[in-house]
Amino acid sequence: MLPDRDFFDALAAAAKAETLPRFRTGLSVVNKLMGGFDPVTEGDRAAETAIRSLIAERFPEHGILGEEHENVGLDREHIWVIDPIDGTRAFISGLPVWGTLIGFQSNGRAAMGMMDQPFIGERYFADGTRAWYSGPDGERQISVRDCGSLADATLFTTSPHIFGGEDLAKYQAVEDRVRLFRYGCDCYAYVLLASGHIDIVVENNLKPYDVGALIPIIEQAGGIITTWDGGRPENGGNILAAGSKAVHAEAMKLLSGK
Repeated sequence: MLPDRDFFDALAAAAKAETLPRFRTGLSVVNKLMGGFDPVTEGDRAAETAIRSLIAERFPEHGILGEEHENVGLDREHIWVIDPIDGTRAFISGLPVWGTLIGFQSNGRAAMGMMDQPFIGERYFADGTRAWYSGPDGERQISVRDCGSLADATLFTTSPHIFGGEDLAKYQAVEDRVRLFRYGCDCYAYVLLASGHIDIVVENNLKPYDVGALIPIIEQAGGIITTWDGGRPENGGNILAAGSKAVHAEAMKLLSGK
């Protein structure tokens, strides 16, 4: 038995019950990184615990890959990929562009996924075939747009400061060619792309849980998401997402150095 939309909604609701009451409350933050800043909050841990509990109860045979707790059964046919608060820096800053990411893989391939932004009440879902939006203005199927070329594209990235060395030079080559670029949206950038509002997202050094839920949302909205060299993105790494094959190809040529 595979999960349905109602179960994804239940998982998002369980996470919301832990994250939303802690948003904009001056909650405690723990730094996970020696010599840098990688914040984790009480909300991260509590939300992932709530999601895992429901999965273990309903689908005990499934594996779970998450950011905050130990991975379970990564050799199993079906694996859940969880990031309870993607965009923790936004979360602790009061900026509502963070989201709860719940992905579902079958045989190593991203198949279904949800991004929930509970503060603004938006939810994006890939059901295995199509991608959907639900929010204050209703529910509808979503699809990417084709802006034609990189020169006409709107690009998002979390921050140019995430890039260094050769990666920075490659990213800058892409940014220099687009019409408009914006920073700071984390997972929200990817669902804006899936909804046809922007055209390209470029990031590096992502973990599997950073993209697991977003891959099917983009692909089932008609978009393309790969690594910078064109590989599958399930394992994370340097990630390129685009709304059209032409824009993806232009950007990948700059990012791959080929």
